[in-house]
Amino acid sequence: MSEMSDKPEKTGRLSVFKTYKLYVGGKFPRSESGRVYEVTDPKGDWLANAPLSSRKDARDAVVAARKAFGAWSGATAYNRGQILYRVAEMLEGRREQFVREVAEAEGLSKSKAAAQVDAAIDRWVWYAGWTDKIAQVVGGGNPVAGPFFNLSSPEPTGVVAVLAPQESSFLGLVSVIAPVIATGNTAVVIASEKSPLPALSLGEVLATSDLPGGVVNVLSGRTAEIAAPLAAHMDVNAIDLAGADETLAKELEIAAADNLKRVLRPQPVDDADWSAAPGIDRMTAFLETKTVWHPTGSLGASGSSY
Repeated sequence: MSEMSDKPEKTGRLSVFKTYKLYVGGKFPRSESGRVYEVTDPKGDWLANAPLSSRKDARDAVVAARKAFGAWSGATAYNRGQILYRVAEMLEGRREQFVREVAEAEGLSKSKAAAQVDAAIDRWVWYAGWTDKIAQVVGGGNPVAGPFFNLSSPEPTGVVAVLAPQESSFLGLVSVIAPVIATGNTAVVIASEKSPLPALSLGEVLATSDLPGGVVNVLSGRTAEIAAPLAAHMDVNAIDLAGADETLAKELEIAAADNLKRVLRPQPVDDADWSAAPGIDRMTAFLETKTVWHPTGSLGASGSSY
């Protein structure tokens, strides 16, 4: 009689495929239309199905961003910096996942994808350090003639629609989101149409990084279809056209003129080097300057001053 083995039999298992969802108001809804589209790698191999956002999804994202704006813009700059740094910490812990997703999305080697992810993490840290310093650089006292003094200080513009770069699915994405929220704005982000998966995964990181729900909202789908209602939306205060081609950018600029939105025009594709050291331009692009005037000196016979 042969001895029975006490080893468990090997059984095959099916991999659990990830269901990618939108990130709106701190939650993960599917598109209200129920539509999805296939995302493939540069060789045409299927990677996943991504939500195909509708105009209704865009409007819902604007509502969420507006609701979050008051508390986020009212938070101290130091607190915003802490939260941005926390995003970097969370990304560091999920580095391997993003290296894999960026490599698949952009057809890069693992080493090149790792360099992109590391640069994106460092960029969060860089902008975190600027949150409580940008006001000192672009604000301050102004020299005026007369018995007055005035002080200028920057304030966030409001809700910013952001078209993420099409060619840099993660480093470019972070490079356009971080400066917007570092200065107290809230964002509705349209992910790269052909490589949306790193952006949708970023939503999972933001949800666990102390960033209040609604500060960043991530949509995926056809860029032109989602961007058109956002450009014309009266409760969107500014739009970053980084991911728009020349024709789409012109159409969106015209639509944005209806309520005097701030528009940040896209760089030519040949000049868009997202690995270059960032300046403060993307922060100042979505800041307004508030100036307060006050009388000074002796007034009246009593010699009292203000």
